[in-house]
Amino acid sequence: MNNTLSTLFLAISEPLDFVLVIGLPIVALILGGIIGFLFFNFGYRKKTEKKIGDADQRAAEIIANAETEGKRLKKEAILEAKEQDLKLRKEFEREAKEKKAELQRLESRLTQREDVLDKKESTLDKKNEALERQKNALTAKEAEVAAIQEKLDHQHELMVQELEKVAQLTKDEATNLLREEILQETRESVAVQVRNMEQAAKDEADLNAKNIIALAIQRCAADQASEKTVSTVPLPNDDMKARIIGREGRNIRAIENATGIELIIDDTPEVVILSGFDPVRREVARIALERLISDGRIHPARIEETVEKVRKELDQQVKEAGENAMFEVGIFGLHPELIKLIGKLKYRTSYGQNVYKHSIEVAQLAGLMAQELGLDVNFAKRAGLLHDIGKAVDHEQEGTHVQLGAELAKKYRENPNIVNAIQAHHGDVEPKTIEAVLVQAADAISGARPGARHETGTNYIKRLEKLEEIASSFGGVDKSYAIQAGREVRVIVKPEQIDDAQALFLAKDIAKKIESELEYPGQIKVNVIREFRSVEYAK
Repeated sequence: MNNTLSTLFLAISEPLDFVLVIGLPIVALILGGIIGFLFFNFGYRKKTEKKIGDADQRAAEIIANAETEGKRLKKEAILEAKEQDLKLRKEFEREAKEKKAELQRLESRLTQREDVLDKKESTLDKKNEALERQKNALTAKEAEVAAIQEKLDHQHELMVQELEKVAQLTKDEATNLLREEILQETRESVAVQVRNMEQAAKDEADLNAKNIIALAIQRCAADQASEKTVSTVPLPNDDMKARIIGREGRNIRAIENATGIELIIDDTPEVVILSGFDPVRREVARIALERLISDGRIHPARIEETVEKVRKELDQQVKEAGENAMFEVGIFGLHPELIKLIGKLKYRTSYGQNVYKHSIEVAQLAGLMAQELGLDVNFAKRAGLLHDIGKAVDHEQEGTHVQLGAELAKKYRENPNIVNAIQAHHGDVEPKTIEAVLVQAADAISGARPGARHETGTNYIKRLEKLEEIASSFGGVDKSYAIQAGREVRVIVKPEQIDDAQALFLAKDIAKKIESELEYPGQIKVNVIREFRSVEYAK
C-alpha cells in the first residue's frame, strides 16, 4: 500500500517538476519580451515625436529662408528692370540724336540743291531768251530765202518756156526723150559688158574644169577589167571529173543545188567550168570545189558542209573588203552594215564594170576635184564611195539602186547632203551641194573610160536576174537558179508546201509568166525539183 502510494506520488510529482523546470523560464521570457516591447514602444514614440519636432523646426527655417530669398530676388529683379529701362532710355536718346543730326544734314543738302536749282533756272531763262532771239532771226532769214526762191522759180519757168519754144518740145516730152536715150545707151553698154564677162567666165570655167578633170584622171590610175560570168577550176587529173560527177550524178547535182552554179564538165582536159551570173555564188562554188578536190572526200553531205563553211568565210572576206575600201579612200566612221554592203559590191558588176572598184575610183576622183576647188574633201570621198551602195541590195529588194541607196543612207544616219548626193548622181533630183555635182562628174568619168563598161554583159545578167525573180515570186519556192546561160531555170520547192501534183502546175505557171514578162532568145527550160529529206542524228 505504502509502496503503491509512493509510486503514485512519484508519478504525479515528476510531471510537476518538469513543468516547473521548463515552464518558469518560458514565462519569464514572455514577460521579459512584453516589458521590452513596452519600453521599445515608449522610446520609439519619443524619437518620433522628436523627429516631428525637428522637422517642424526645419520647415519653419526653410519657409523663413524662402521668404528671405524671395525678397532678395524681387529686389534684384526690380534693380535689373530699372537698369534695363535706363539702358533703353540712353539708347533711345542716342538714336534720337543721330536721327536729328541726319535730318539736319539732309536739310542742309536740300538747301544747297535748292540754291543750285535756282541758279540753273536763272541760266535756262537766259538761254531761252537767247534762243528766242535766234528763232526770230531765223524766221526773218527764211522769209528772205523764200522770196529769193520764188524769184528763182519764176525765172526758171520763164527759161523753160523759152526752151520749149526753141525746141518745140514740152518739159515732160524732153525729159522722157532724154531718159530713153540714156537707158538705151546704158542697156547696150551693160549688155556688151555682160556678154563679154559671161564669155570670159565660161572660157575660164571650161579651162579650169578641163584642167581639174585631167589632173584628177592623171592622179587616179585604176585598173579596169571586164567581168565575166564563168570561172575555171583546175583539176589534178581527168579522173577527178568522175569523182565530181559521182554515182549517177549525185555529187554534181548536190554542188549545183547547194551553190546555184552550173558545172560544165566537157572534154577540156583537167578543167571544170563554173557558169553563173552571180559572182558571189560563183566564188562560193569555186572555193568549195577547190577544197573538195584538195580534201578528196566528195559526197553530198561533205559538199553541203563545205559550201556552208565557205559562205561564212566569204561573209568575213566581204567585211574585210569593205574595210579595205574605206582605208584606201581615207574615210572613217561608217556604220558597220554600210561597210559590209561596200564589201558586197566587190561581187557586183554594172555594165561589165566591177562596182566595188568603180566606187573607190569615184570616191578618189571626187576627192581630188574637191581638193582642187578648195571644198570638203572628206565629204566628197564619202559621197563618192556610197553613191552606188544600193546596188549591193537591188537583187533582194524592189526599187532602183538610187532609191535603195538613199534609203540605206537614211537608215544608217548619214548626213542629209550625202543622201542628196546619192539621189542626184544620176540626175533624179537636183544636187544641193557642189560636192554632189563632183560625184556626178566622177561617176561619169569612171564609167566613160574606154573599155570600162559594155552593154551586152549587163543586159545578159539583168535577164538572168529577172528569170530568177520570176521563178521565186511563186509561193512554196525555196530557191531558184538560172543556169546554162539562162536556157534553164532550176526551181527547188518546199516539200511540205508543194506536193508532186502541184509541182507540175507550178512548172507550167512559171513558164507562162516567163513568156509574158521576159524577152529571150530560143527557149527556157523550167525544172521544178521536189526533194524530201528526213534527217536524224545517232547520239
